[in-house]
Amino acid sequence: MKLKIDFSTLLFALMIGGCINAQNATKAKPNIIVVLADDVGVGDISKYRRLHNPKIIIETPNIDKLAENGMMFTNAHAPASLCATSRYSIMTGNYNYRSPLPWGVWGGYSKGVFTEESLTLGRLMKKANYNTAFIGKWHLGTGFSDKRNPNKTYDAKSDKDKFNIDVDITKIVSDGPKQNGFDYSFNLPSGIQNVPYAAYENNEWYPLNKHSLIGIIDKEYAKKHDFTFNKKEGYGDSMWQPSEIGPLIANKAVSYIRENANKIKPFFMYYCSQAVHSPHAAPEELDGIKIKGTTPSKHLDMVKELDVQMKMLVDELKHQGVYENTVFIFTSDNGGLHVDADTWDARHEPSDIYRGCKNDPYEGGSRVPFIVSWPNKIKGQTKSNVPVLGTDIMATIAAISETKIDKGGALDSYNLLPFLNQERGAKSRSHIMLQGGSQKEVMIIEDGWKLIIQVDKKDKTNKARTPIALFDLNKNIWEHEEFNYINNPKYKSKVKNLLNLYNETRDGAIPTGSHF
Repeated sequence: MKLKIDFSTLLFALMIGGCINAQNATKAKPNIIVVLADDVGVGDISKYRRLHNPKIIIETPNIDKLAENGMMFTNAHAPASLCATSRYSIMTGNYNYRSPLPWGVWGGYSKGVFTEESLTLGRLMKKANYNTAFIGKWHLGTGFSDKRNPNKTYDAKSDKDKFNIDVDITKIVSDGPKQNGFDYSFNLPSGIQNVPYAAYENNEWYPLNKHSLIGIIDKEYAKKHDFTFNKKEGYGDSMWQPSEIGPLIANKAVSYIRENANKIKPFFMYYCSQAVHSPHAAPEELDGIKIKGTTPSKHLDMVKELDVQMKMLVDELKHQGVYENTVFIFTSDNGGLHVDADTWDARHEPSDIYRGCKNDPYEGGSRVPFIVSWPNKIKGQTKSNVPVLGTDIMATIAAISETKIDKGGALDSYNLLPFLNQERGAKSRSHIMLQGGSQKEVMIIEDGWKLIIQVDKKDKTNKARTPIALFDLNKNIWEHEEFNYINNPKYKSKVKNLLNLYNETRDGAIPTGSHF
């Protein structure tokens, strides 16, 4: 009898010990936060701007601290020069041309592009045994019910009504974050710039005020509430005010950190800020810091708001005692904005030294800040000039969480962990392929040589491609047009080789990631 008791006690102790070890092993994995800013260029971040110009118009001290405590990449690009196309690539680790809608800028009622089999950041991190959250701007298509047939998903293309009055916006029924791998979601289907002008928590409409109703948000509404209206009129929350959205999502993110920081499983949060997309309507204050009217322009007020949002996230990580074991990745969906006259009058340059801006095929259209902080692992005050893309987030966090990417997933994602660890002999990708904006340009860069290619706008196959510019970024990072070698006979073979490399990679469906 005694032997039986001892054996049972021993078995129980082993089971308890095994559970504790399993919990400790899970908790040893770091929390991971990926922040995607909206329309932020390298010139908007003071740490980056100081690389080329000591005169700083707007300071971003909190984002700068992230860079100082980790590694800043100085040759980083968004996958495309426009928002939604970049967001597809970042979410999947795939180049834009692998999407069913490679040129799409998707509205709030558009059909999503992910299937149940699509690997997304959320699904990857669920596989890694993380709690997962999406907070902020989605902009990847969202499904709502049709009022005329509640069992049918609303199709905006088939509805000619100006206000889309037959869409039921009270609940997301498909294609949202919850359907694509995120346990918790607080999202705006089109950010602050388009219909529906509403927020959703775990698929359900989130009233912005106890008096909120569903109503039409139009130009007259915007004028009455003192914000610029530049997109479609249509349904939204009757208490909609763009200046209140930043504080709302930032506080939701802080609450999520507070509630999940010390659970057994680590958390992954994909935070997509509304800043600094138009309409430029900053809050009066955020986290006790005055925002509105404290910079030379409304645009720069939004840059300041973004910086304070980052302060809020970091402060909560520290308050919960998990900052040291949290990976923090900060980047942007495309290059900076050139829309605010007051910003230019102040001599602030969102694209820094680079030509062009959002929607352009030039460096200013795709160059973005890319910062990775992980106090326990990454040495502070470090820089890297290796070519980096937003697609690389997928393979990098897979490596950090020790999770394998299944065959067919994240085809163009490159693991940056060897560079973050400053491993000798770490090999960077041989070339990068980018997409411009609404004018259907694509780009390829190899060894500093950049070829801009025009895709025939009328060709639905996207296979009619004509080279239109060749720049040597090693000597002409500004892409001065007088040094455009596209028609120079001396560089004919260079144009041919780069075009062939682009075509062969794209048309041959060749993976370019590091995990193949």
